[in-house]
Amino acid sequence: MSDDQTELTSILTQLFEHSDILINKLIPELLHSIQDTPLDTTDRTNALIDRAIAIIHAWNADDQAQFIIAHPRIGENKQLSALSAKEQSGGLSATARVETPPEVLERLGHLNACYEHVYSGLRYITFVNGRSRAAIAREMEDTLQLGHPLESYPNGPPLNEPMPESLSCVAKGSEEWSNELGRAVDDVGKIAKSRQKTAKQVMD
Repeated sequence: MSDDQTELTSILTQLFEHSDILINKLIPELLHSIQDTPLDTTDRTNALIDRAIAIIHAWNADDQAQFIIAHPRIGENKQLSALSAKEQSGGLSATARVETPPEVLERLGHLNACYEHVYSGLRYITFVNGRSRAAIAREMEDTLQLGHPLESYPNGPPLNEPMPESLSCVAKGSEEWSNELGRAVDDVGKIAKSRQKTAKQVMD
């Protein structure tokens, strides 16, 4: 591995989630792109993120989907990177985090299952941007055109809550499915820029 590739790997595994497709596809293509057209040096890291996202958008749908599913599901607590854990907690440090209510985590688990049934092959990705997990649950409900039972039923959703398999699937490769994939890729870029901003603040 060249010095440039080693440096790029170190940077991108912090900005994005580590994955085989990042190591084996994105980094080699990004290196080649930078050699052909050097990055704007005014803000090299943000330019790097923009270039990476542009490259990912040019991939086929299966490769794009493989890239985004490296990100953890909203509400997952296992095997989260430190940055993902902080993002999902609304950007608070570990000492300042407020425990997410169990009913919200349960709701997010249900919504993730619903989303992955409706949009087969995708994972719900969103730029949290300081929002609570409850706010993200509401956003997911809107995306799936579901109600907001946590607001009406604080002790848990009603028994007639739709199950994932009862929801209509969006055809893989359709315009709606592709738009959702593209939105997820863009949000991965927003997450990466937020991580870069946080890292700069720590350095300062």
